[in-house]
Amino acid sequence: MGEIFTVCSGIPYLRFGLGDPLVFIHGLGEVKEGWANQFEFADQFDLIIPDLRGHGEYQSPGEISIKNFAHDVISLLKGLGISSAHICGLSMGGMVAQEIYRQAPEICRSLMLVSTLHYAPKQLGKLFLKSRKAHAENKSPDVLRETAAKVCLYSWTKENTESFYQFYKPNSEFYFKAMEDCLKVNNLRLLPKINVPTLIIGGQYDSVIPVWVQLLMHKQIPHSEFVIFRNTGHIAKLEAKDAFNKVLRNFLNKHKS
Repeated sequence: MGEIFTVCSGIPYLRFGLGDPLVFIHGLGEVKEGWANQFEFADQFDLIIPDLRGHGEYQSPGEISIKNFAHDVISLLKGLGISSAHICGLSMGGMVAQEIYRQAPEICRSLMLVSTLHYAPKQLGKLFLKSRKAHAENKSPDVLRETAAKVCLYSWTKENTESFYQFYKPNSEFYFKAMEDCLKVNNLRLLPKINVPTLIIGGQYDSVIPVWVQLLMHKQIPHSEFVIFRNTGHIAKLEAKDAFNKVLRNFLNKHKS
């Protein structure tokens, strides 16, 4: 349904559809094809879906950081001659979306921040990273993927877990570097400055980034909208595909050019 191109700094991405540019940014350990349930947006939008460095087909990445992830997406859009786009990011992708706004606010027509965070207390972040590394030690990739599925999903149906496995492909060389940088995020001063239409989405039973974190974000971003999906975990785009797409489409249609 899409083709892979390589532009500027060698960023692999999918692009298809017609209309306002809409960028989907995947989460930690995911790949760009993880947005397959949202490919239907190509009926109204020009979809641009990159692999972040160290993920998917972007395997010669240089330094792994939220700052560089955002820089790559901005470079990609500029390389494609796109001056502004709607930006949607899940989890780590939501942190990248916030950083894109920090680096180039003029590029953001709107923001959709899904199951993400804006701040991780330093000591808590260190403890979390230490425990995750200890848990991963001497574990096979299959065991780690199964654990990730159980943590990220609320409904462990065969369909959901198989879909999760298809698009969750962490690269052991870069995974913890990316996680470490996620835990350094501090956008406490940035959020009140965001002045583009913003939709914040949380999952009722998200055990990765609890929904109260997104509530705090909503309170700090002026005029933002906030939606909680019931009976979902960290990945509403998979577990509540139809409802998720409907909410996203309604928001985007209000803010189309």
